[in-house]
Amino acid sequence: MTQPLSPDALPNETLRRVIEALRGLRYGAVEITVHDGRVVQIERTEKLRLSSSGEQC
Repeated sequence: MTQPLSPDALPNETLRRVIEALRGLRYGAVEITVHDGRVVQIERTEKLRLSSSGEQC
């Protein structure tokens, strides 16, 4: 069985990309896919919330 991921064990590039995906996100989700103890994919889903007047909140 593979050991759980530790923040200390992640390459700097992976951490940088996770932080980049989170930066500026107000509403949404960041999904990190791990295979064999290695981050292989980062997905960012952002929701745009509009006010009743149609302008961005």
